Amino acid sequence: MRSLEVMQHDPSLYNEDLAPVPPSKRSWGLYNYASLWVAMSVCIPTYMLSSGLIAGGMSWWQAIGTILLGNLIVLIPMLLNAHAGAKYGIPFPVFVRASFGVRGANIPAVLRALVACGWFGIQTWIGGQAIFSMLKILWPAAAASPAGAWSASSPSGR
Repeated sequence: MRSLEVMQHDPSLYNEDLAPVPPSKRSWGLYNYASLWVAMSVCIPTYMLSSGLIAGGMSWWQAIGTILLGNLIVLIPMLLNAHAGAKYGIPFPVFVRASFGVRGANIPAVLRALVACGWFGIQTWIGGQAIFSMLKILWPAAAASPAGAWSASSPSGR
């Protein structure tokens, strides 16, 4: 007769961060998810996009409608991607193990991280532009500074 052995788990396959969140600890509802979507949709690049659409010849309501439609289109895959996590309390890397395998799940996780880094870079660049614009108002000599070239604005400050 064989004795039962306790098997040790591989720490790369399971840890507290990858463990499912029990239903008793899940506190988000429809309001929280809708608020997150609105917060991700209403940001400075969206304002810049709408102003670009208006400058390109659209009316203000056409620009807002176009951006709203785009955000609704993006919402569909976001909801499909997030459904398993919200329903079963599992994080994205665990969810994609079903499709990509344990080791292959690293590929979509890294791709998702690269997209996040790109979006962070866009937000940071826009924030840097805003800070440099304010700095030029407070300290006009900053416009002629060689560091101004790093902010992607012209040396003349225009």
